[in-house]
Amino acid sequence: MKNYYKLLAAVIVCYILAVGLFVFISDRDMSKLSVNEDNVLILNDITKLAEENWPDLSAVGSNKYPVDYVILDQNSQVLKDSRGPSAGRGMSVEDAVKNRYPYAYVIVNNNVTGCVILLDNGRKTIDSMRNAMTAGFAVTGLILAAGAIVYGIYIKKNIIDPFRKMEKFAGKVAEGNLDEPLLIEKNNMFGSFSESFDIMREELSASKQRELALQKKERETVASLSHDLKTPVTGIKLTAELLKAKQEMKGDDGDMIDKLDNIYKKADEIDVLITDLLSSTLEDLGEFKVSCMDEPSSVLSDILSKYDDKGLVVEDKRPDVIINIDSKRMGQVIGNIINNSYKYADSKIDVHYEIVDDFLEMSIKDYGPGVPEDEIALITNKFYRGKKQEESKAEGSGLGLYIANILMQKMNGEMIPSNDGGFKVTLLIPLS
Repeated sequence: MKNYYKLLAAVIVCYILAVGLFVFISDRDMSKLSVNEDNVLILNDITKLAEENWPDLSAVGSNKYPVDYVILDQNSQVLKDSRGPSAGRGMSVEDAVKNRYPYAYVIVNNNVTGCVILLDNGRKTIDSMRNAMTAGFAVTGLILAAGAIVYGIYIKKNIIDPFRKMEKFAGKVAEGNLDEPLLIEKNNMFGSFSESFDIMREELSASKQRELALQKKERETVASLSHDLKTPVTGIKLTAELLKAKQEMKGDDGDMIDKLDNIYKKADEIDVLITDLLSSTLEDLGEFKVSCMDEPSSVLSDILSKYDDKGLVVEDKRPDVIINIDSKRMGQVIGNIINNSYKYADSKIDVHYEIVDDFLEMSIKDYGPGVPEDEIALITNKFYRGKKQEESKAEGSGLGLYIANILMQKMNGEMIPSNDGGFKVTLLIPLS
């Protein structure tokens, strides 16, 4: 701030000097106005000498006066010209009036015998003053302009530019770019302010790093727990299957077998939820891997049979082609879609195939209430559950279709949800 006041003082000094210079130049040339007053005295002096020495004008000195003059007789003949021989140069009182030359009559014995004309109408003085005034204004203007330019450069460099840098810096912070520091120039009048901004950036960056580290740790913990939970759930499923087989061998009543089936189904639901949660967490950590390889299209029918526990799937004729997929991940995609239809439609599920360009188009359609059109684009978002699903008692995590969509993208395919007399999911599966 001290530099600002110093520069302001320098500009004020320049202004005062400029005004002083203008006053000096003007005052010096304004003194020339007195020339007109002197001309009157000179004219009277020449006229008096001419009257005293008429008609012999030798006593009237040619170089005595700073102004040229001409003395005429009654017939306008030049008797004396201070500029030298006047042959060929006529002059009259009318010419003096026309050119605004001061003149006076020579009177001898109460008779007008001639005329004295001063050859100075003041134009040179006026022109000189005009030029001096112009020069004074020009010099003053240049000094003031130079001061204004210097002041403007200082304002731009020390006020406008730092604010623009802080504006850009604030924009980068808003975008989440916290790695680029705010450069603080020496003698910046907003140095402390800029330094506070940069300290804020460092604190935000450190806070963001701590948050990211904490989120990563939480995800790793969730992934570890999800992986660990799959082992006991698998054990529960195997135990339920084994007990069911023993009950069937003993020929026991169906009540116990139904209970064991229920245990198996609940364990399987838990297994699906754990798988989805693990997949979602691995995706967040960047560890979600997909290994695609060429497979016969018959693998799709095998997957449908595996996940169609209720026998609701009706499959159309399937083209015999080679597709490039990760069969395990494709099973996860189809399983999530069928499980979604079981929860919210519980109706027949039609599966239709069609070859479109370089893809095998597989559509899976149920005949439930469908999804509101304003939610179609949202159902593949993480943890999103539609309003109808939230109002229903069906359990869900909002991860099934999200995981299915991610997996299709990783297998270079696409998943397209839509309404078509029910809820329909179209899978574009890349051909080999």
